[in-house]
Amino acid sequence: MDIDLDLTVVGSINADITALVHRLPVAGETVGGGRLVHGAGGKGANQAAAAARLGARTRMVGAVGSDAAGREMTGALAVAGVDISGVEVIDGETGTALIMVDAHGENLIAVCEGANARVSIDEIEFAATETVLTQLEISLDLVTALAKKVRGYFVVNAAPALTLPAEVVERADLIIVNEAEYDLLPQLETAALVAVTYGAEGSTLLERGRQVAFAPALPTSPVSTVGAGDAFCAALTIALRSGLSFEESLRAANAVGAAAVLDPSTQPELETFERYL
Repeated sequence: MDIDLDLTVVGSINADITALVHRLPVAGETVGGGRLVHGAGGKGANQAAAAARLGARTRMVGAVGSDAAGREMTGALAVAGVDISGVEVIDGETGTALIMVDAHGENLIAVCEGANARVSIDEIEFAATETVLTQLEISLDLVTALAKKVRGYFVVNAAPALTLPAEVVERADLIIVNEAEYDLLPQLETAALVAVTYGAEGSTLLERGRQVAFAPALPTSPVSTVGAGDAFCAALTIALRSGLSFEESLRAANAVGAAAVLDPSTQPELETFERYL
């Protein structure tokens, strides 16, 4: 199927510094023998790159620093096919994520927001036909402003888990979370439509807290799960906005997520959307 969708992602852009280790350390412990990898990341940028590779016309609204990392991050987005005209370059440092990934693909992440703290939508216009996807690695004030300004379909990936303003929950057409985030945000039981991912157990869609669809996960042997949730968010948004049923949309998003965990990059080289149907 051909994707005819204008998607704007408003969110974080990070330089990822990843240590690949045989196991994750516990508090106070040092684990040696790791391998260091530098890459492009940030939940917003990851979702934008995934959406563009899947075939949506994708614009990124965010901010990077005036440093070398900022140039590298915008360059990676451009290579993925993302319109970066909405990315502002500010005087300062690009956001950075410090990541550890073990031999089973599990991870620990610490984020330093840098330029992401200065993302603005003051000069950004959103068309009524435009789908907007955001996450919580930018300020809640900005997410609230988006809820008021966006005229089209509005999607919130409520990660990392933070209590959402009531007006965001009421305005969002779709909220996407994982199982742990859903448990931490009881307010989502009243949301219009919520997608919950359960890792190897699959994913579900809830309308006002009532399950309306479920799809099992595809069996995989993960290399890294860092970018999988972001790929899922992009794919589910595209699927629902392309007119697929709830169940078909979940199945397609699960397939994209399964492909993403096989790639060590947080912005994996995905195929076009129809290959995952």
